[in-house]
Amino acid sequence: MRTGALQLLALPGIPLVRPGDDLAALIMAALERAGLALVDGDVLAVSSKIVSRAEGRFVELSSVTPGAEALERAALTGKDPRLVELVLRESQAISRQAPQVLVSVHRLGFVSANAGIDHSNAGGDDNLVLLLPCDPDASALRLRAALAAAGCAPGVVIMDSHGRPFRLGTVGVAIGVAGLPALLDLRGQPDLHGRELRVSMQGHADMIASAAQLTGGEGDEGRPVVLLRGLKHPPRDGRARDLLRPAAQDLYR
Repeated sequence: MRTGALQLLALPGIPLVRPGDDLAALIMAALERAGLALVDGDVLAVSSKIVSRAEGRFVELSSVTPGAEALERAALTGKDPRLVELVLRESQAISRQAPQVLVSVHRLGFVSANAGIDHSNAGGDDNLVLLLPCDPDASALRLRAALAAAGCAPGVVIMDSHGRPFRLGTVGVAIGVAGLPALLDLRGQPDLHGRELRVSMQGHADMIASAAQLTGGEGDEGRPVVLLRGLKHPPRDGRARDLLRPAAQDLYR
């Protein structure tokens, strides 16, 4: 896909990732199959699921013993108590609950359904679930360093799908960032008519994640890594945590 000078390409042929796999090597092999080499300014948007798989973030529900709070919330939501227990372990707090809905403040600070725990891409076994990476910003840094050792250090965005409180449908968001700014402060710049922008802050890494999901997909496409070429941003190294709204400014939680 091309939009002006921006190009997006879902890398082909990345196999099902297993615990301990070398993601940098898999990505370099996919680039080679596509006849591509990384160049300065490239950004790789990588699905959180393959990062979690490589890091072995699988949990068997049969190994989980739900506590009293999990049992209570499971009765109210109709969810598996063992899954609810895992959500509680991965969360700072529960934000909202309703039948078949459990929204939490993840331990990393963002708000998501079920603490980002996934059945759909864990495997064919209903007993198996996949947690988000333990520290996605650190995962992004490690992946960038490994790719740099192979020749070029791209920006890295680890992306996940999140819902929004007042709109239907999920969008791609960045939960890990390395080698590029996650948030762009546009205040002080002129608008089209020369007026000074006073409040404009752009969720740059989130926009990258959503654009990449349009190209890579979220289902059975098997395209978990997207190369973005032609992005323009200041040479700053941000983190996904830069995108978190401070609690004092949060009017909805």
